[in-house]
Amino acid sequence: MNIARPFCYSVVSLKETFPRPRVFRVREDYDRGEFVSRSWEPSGRPPIGRMILGVVAILLFPCLPAIEASMEDRSEGDDPMKTARLRMVRDQIEARGVKDPRVLEAMRSVERHLFVPEREKSRAYNDTPLPIGYGQTISQPYIVAYMCEALELKGGEKVLEIGTGSGYHAAVLSLLAKEVYTIEILEPLAREAQKRLESLGYRNVKVRCGDGYKGWPEEAPFDAIIVTAAPPEIPQELVNQLKVGGKMVLPVGEEIQELVRVTKGEKGIKTERLLPVRFVPMVPGNRVETKNHF
Repeated sequence: MNIARPFCYSVVSLKETFPRPRVFRVREDYDRGEFVSRSWEPSGRPPIGRMILGVVAILLFPCLPAIEASMEDRSEGDDPMKTARLRMVRDQIEARGVKDPRVLEAMRSVERHLFVPEREKSRAYNDTPLPIGYGQTISQPYIVAYMCEALELKGGEKVLEIGTGSGYHAAVLSLLAKEVYTIEILEPLAREAQKRLESLGYRNVKVRCGDGYKGWPEEAPFDAIIVTAAPPEIPQELVNQLKVGGKMVLPVGEEIQELVRVTKGEKGIKTERLLPVRFVPMVPGNRVETKNHF
């Protein structure tokens, strides 16, 4: 985006005293990548208006990046949700270290406000989890992006998600992988997520109501697995459904939780601790009535 740069003026004296300062007028010609300068010896004091303009330009120069970013947001149109979404990605995700361009673009594309209850829409692009009903939450945007980046997806993978919730994380994954299989233990949430994802055009996502601890064995093995609820320890059945060389990202723990990345090798698994987190607990299926996928 081109932003008109103000002229910058400076007063330079060639003597220890300043009876008649030499004034240099410098114009940065950004269109041609050139610098044009002229100087003159005024007969009296330099024009006060020009000096004031120069001071204002110097003071405003550090603010130009923020002004440019604001103008970029506005250039996207008058949709306040889109403006908020772009700002969310820039300020909450990219600024905090998420660098994968595919993840950033997916986060810009998926409309989070369509995955939260009406009463929460005004907070949809805040960096916070939000309630979605039935004692469940939608993860904060930064965590969604961070977990997706940690999977290191290239676009051709088959991914299993445990904990569909409202379907937001599955929607983001659908733009990063070839196929997404997602399991939700609560039937009302699973049905709502299925309907929402279909209506929004996410055709490569399959939803199932079931026990996340059991995974989706008939579709295994998976290139990647992501878990959005916290088991007390890494579920072995999910490790079994992971391809050799595949990665699984999940929160682990009860009172104290950590986000970990599991990489499966020929002789076992490698576990990396990523960061402290707080997720809802992962509930076994024997505590909840479950049904098959729709």
